[in-house]
Amino acid sequence: MKKLLTLTLALCSIAAMADTPKDSVKTDSIDQNKPVFTTIKENPITSIKNQSKSGTCWDYSTLSFFESEILKKSGKTYDLCEMFVTNKNYMDRAIAKVRLHGDTQFEQGGSAYDVLYVLQNYGICPEDAMPLPGTMYGDTLNNFSEFFTVMPAYVNAVASSSSKKLTSQWKAGLQGIIDSYLGKVPEEFNYEGKTYTPQSFAASLGLDWNDYISFTSFTHHPFYTEFPVEVQDNWRQGLSWNVPIDDLQRIIDNAIEKGYTVAWGGDVSDDGFTRDGLAVLVDEKKVVDIEGSDMAKWLKLTAGERKDKLQKLGVNVPELTPSQEQRQKEYDNWELTDDHGMLIYGTAKDQNGREYYMVKNSWGETGDYKGIWYMTKKFIVAKCMDFMVNKNAVPSDILKKIAKKNKL
Repeated sequence: MKKLLTLTLALCSIAAMADTPKDSVKTDSIDQNKPVFTTIKENPITSIKNQSKSGTCWDYSTLSFFESEILKKSGKTYDLCEMFVTNKNYMDRAIAKVRLHGDTQFEQGGSAYDVLYVLQNYGICPEDAMPLPGTMYGDTLNNFSEFFTVMPAYVNAVASSSSKKLTSQWKAGLQGIIDSYLGKVPEEFNYEGKTYTPQSFAASLGLDWNDYISFTSFTHHPFYTEFPVEVQDNWRQGLSWNVPIDDLQRIIDNAIEKGYTVAWGGDVSDDGFTRDGLAVLVDEKKVVDIEGSDMAKWLKLTAGERKDKLQKLGVNVPELTPSQEQRQKEYDNWELTDDHGMLIYGTAKDQNGREYYMVKNSWGETGDYKGIWYMTKKFIVAKCMDFMVNKNAVPSDILKKIAKKNKL
């Protein structure tokens, strides 16, 4: 997939040439800030999905990751059921909250490890083995507004109960709420002429669940040790290997080059992340210089005004170089968050030679690239909370260090 010109730019150029004599066409009429991408490496992915009004990016991005894993291994295309995972995960998360008498968060979010856990312990089904998202309440896509008003209230009531002993009926009641909004998880279903249970279907996909490993990069834990990244949505306490920032990028680059994808979780609240399909790690000081302004004036602008100015600069936005120190500072200051999950599946360059990762989102076919985002390598590394990857995609020297630690 090579995007040498965006459709808008191509149409505008054709219209201009049709209405203007050839000798009066000016090259400066072309927006030099508009991205012109050349694909370097692109690995197979499945279709773009739409999580719509639900906080389930963790689910969509990680199932998309496993769909790509199947594509790489067998060439088969699957559409795995996100609502199966959500159904199982919300029940488990509610049980965890009740066990702790309410002293933990119960929200829509989750982690890549949640999806792996469900696949390992409960199995999976294809998309059409359960009601399609939204259809249980007359919608065409997910809308968790009512669902996540009703369910947390129920869970909080149980978790804060003054009873000396709980009965098991609260679980049956909660399962009824979950099933009413998401649909029941099937005990058996037919797929391509065969009958499966969720567990047997997961086994038929041909993946080894032990192949999957998570990485992060922070200095408050020793490098080349495992720890559960301390964010609220990592409620299962899934472990990530802690590596230096340079190794973080080496792992992603090596994975893409070897034909693998990466389930990335990180922060997209930064001004450099646009809704049009571009993400750049903005150097605000240099932007202020370009604008001929000062930092105080820049900071007084609304978020929308700043984004408008950055969007006009396009691929010519000056970038910061991420550092280990800055990542740690932003994490400790609550600036670096885990607010979105996406799938990295390729690499590209723009007309200035700046390097990007090609990233599959779960907001439907939105933006300039129909659901695909071009996120600079610097942005991905700086804003990464953690990511999951097939261990066979990890550089051998990093795997050796991990293996050595495991033997200690």
